[in-house]
Amino acid sequence: MSKVSILGAGTWGTALARSLSLGGHQVTLWSALEKEIDFIKKNRSHPNLPEMTVPKEISLTSDLGEAITGKRLVIFAVSSVYTRVTAKNAAPFITEEQIIVDVSKGLEPGTHKTLTEVIADELCIASPRLVALSGPTHAEEVAMDMPTTIVAASEDEAAAAYVQRVFSNDILRVYTNTDIKGIEICGALKNIIALAAGMSDGLGFGDNAKAAIITRGMTEIQRLGLKMGCSEQTFGSLAGIGDLIVTCTSRHSRNNRTGYLIGKGVPVKEAIAQIGMVVEGINALPAAMELSAQYDVELPICAMVNRIIDGTVSVSNALKLLMSRDLRQEAD
Repeated sequence: MSKVSILGAGTWGTALARSLSLGGHQVTLWSALEKEIDFIKKNRSHPNLPEMTVPKEISLTSDLGEAITGKRLVIFAVSSVYTRVTAKNAAPFITEEQIIVDVSKGLEPGTHKTLTEVIADELCIASPRLVALSGPTHAEEVAMDMPTTIVAASEDEAAAAYVQRVFSNDILRVYTNTDIKGIEICGALKNIIALAAGMSDGLGFGDNAKAAIITRGMTEIQRLGLKMGCSEQTFGSLAGIGDLIVTCTSRHSRNNRTGYLIGKGVPVKEAIAQIGMVVEGINALPAAMELSAQYDVELPICAMVNRIIDGTVSVSNALKLLMSRDLRQEAD
């Protein structure tokens, strides 16, 4: 049994809290929003996961110090735009004995840093043991005890192995990996490719187009990741192609659904509003474009999604531009 703090009571944080609690761990779930904690306390459910019951054994709080103090694992489950401020506020309560896990996906605009790098920036300890947990894991399915597999990635193999043991249960099979940067690059960029896959659906295209987007999308992610020093094996892993497939094809994917609405002609801001939750693919676009320029790596699908989001090209014209690019060999 481990004492676990989960920072962020969104769908993924709450689904993980339930899974860990049912696994016998002592779990505290924190949110900066008191009304979010009050709702869960009153209803023992999450508004976006109405069929899931939040176990009464889970402690709920909006006090950050209470959530973190005395816990073995501290899990960051806030959206990428709130990762830095949450880490900054959490820093006074973090100790060197604690293992820090990030389960969100994204890149910070401006710095281009992965989320564990952002957390490391803000934690006032010499050598935090940082782990990224990633893979094909929609909260809606984990909340209903549907099985899946996931990867605990860290340069600290002992920390990754500890997280593997804590999270593994009858529905979660956890593997370890040392390529934490590669895992996080995959987790961030796959959301951009999922926007493109959704746009394809919105335009009325079929499985052929989606398979092409997924395959060429992974080529783009791998092309950039290798330039950044990531392991080639990562891109064929659960947190690479596995997470990309599920995000591009699942009805649970908010990035895919946002892309679908845009493909149907819904304006970008209205599409985001209809989804009602953070769309991480859009948040990751600025960093992806800056990394593309920094490493001189061509990312045609990501670049076209960026042009659609910023309004410089329509979805239908974007397709024509992609299909009329210079012909080339498939392999780089």
